[in-house]
Amino acid sequence: MERRRSEKIAQDLEEAIFDGTFADGARLDEVRLAREFGVSRTPLREAIQRLALSGLVELIPRRGAFVRQPGLAELMEMFEVMAELEAVCARFAALRISDAALLELRDANAKCLAAVEARDADAYYFENERFHKTIYRESGNAFLEEETLRLHRRLKPFRRQQLRFRGRLTQSMAEHEAVVDALEAGDAGTAAARLREHVAVQGEKFHDLRMSFRSAAE
Repeated sequence: MERRRSEKIAQDLEEAIFDGTFADGARLDEVRLAREFGVSRTPLREAIQRLALSGLVELIPRRGAFVRQPGLAELMEMFEVMAELEAVCARFAALRISDAALLELRDANAKCLAAVEARDADAYYFENERFHKTIYRESGNAFLEEETLRLHRRLKPFRRQQLRFRGRLTQSMAEHEAVVDALEAGDAGTAAARLREHVAVQGEKFHDLRMSFRSAAE
């Protein structure tokens, strides 16, 4: 229960950071926020720790938690690296993936499709994470998997936000299917290309979303 509560608080704080409610450099007042969310400081602190892992918040000893809004250039660079890491995972996975893992990917896609039909972006992202992490694991390279997971955690809130873009869920679903088709065919080059394009588009969509927030604030 506490974990689910902290996850929801983290998501609400992400929204407030993205829409400009909390400006870059703003201090997050734990006492005030705990009162606003109607929770103890424990789940709030867990939520802030989640944001710190993704780089949206900087924790400064004896001073507190401060919002850190990454610049668009920095984010696009991270998405660029993420796309290449995932492409390598897909290339290796096409040669090494198990039948059980292929079934797992198909199951994740089926649940993603149900989320698309329900217009439930959060449910979609949950299965989307399972989809991507399965490919990382099936690369068969533990070091690559860990490094890819590290950047995945850093970009998690930004990848989740881009799903809000009109039509993005349906587009993402089609991209997933193309990746699985290539993996199933053992086509390493196509699997790498499709997953690289999928992640690159996420960065582009987030860029568009961030710019729309800025325009609305001006």
